[in-house]
Amino acid sequence: MSPLDTPRRAVVERRTLETQIRVNLNLDGQGQASFQTGVPFLEHMLDQVARHGLIDLDITADGDRHIDDHHTVEDLGITFGQALALALGDKTGIRRYGHAYVPLDEALSRVVIDLSGRPGLVYGVTFTRAQIGAFDVDLFQEFFQGLVNHAGLTLHIDNLRGVNAHHQAETIFKAFGRALRMAVEPDVRMAGITPSTKGAL
Repeated sequence: MSPLDTPRRAVVERRTLETQIRVNLNLDGQGQASFQTGVPFLEHMLDQVARHGLIDLDITADGDRHIDDHHTVEDLGITFGQALALALGDKTGIRRYGHAYVPLDEALSRVVIDLSGRPGLVYGVTFTRAQIGAFDVDLFQEFFQGLVNHAGLTLHIDNLRGVNAHHQAETIFKAFGRALRMAVEPDVRMAGITPSTKGAL
């Protein structure tokens, strides 16, 4: 069965003593997004993923933000990854690999994805400042680490240049959305075929 034959959607809820998170995801959407997380800059970045990945996202989160944003951001990555894995199913008929270069003025980032079933993150990003508004840029790595661990994908993120930290972050998330869109796209020549010599991903 081709991925074109069934809706590739998932709803995942994660509840811990630190956070309560719900992710509703449609891989074959129109880039519609709705967020209620209490972390506005991350919402801005996830909106880039939705729009450039043509993924519909509806995400709510309630966390212990009176401490800081760490648990909320990390658990959002975890839950997003779980929803992505669920929506992809057995990955039959997809392209599997995706890549994108995205510029924004002086900034340029490259993201490469392999929906391999093996979690791995290579994160080559040095931000030019420690915070963007009130957001701690160290938390981006926590978000992506949680995502790859629970989606079972290999992800290489490289910010190749940039002076403005906002631009650096935006190129990363836009490139992630574009690369993810490519990787999950159904490939008509792979219909009914798992894109691996192992026969499973």
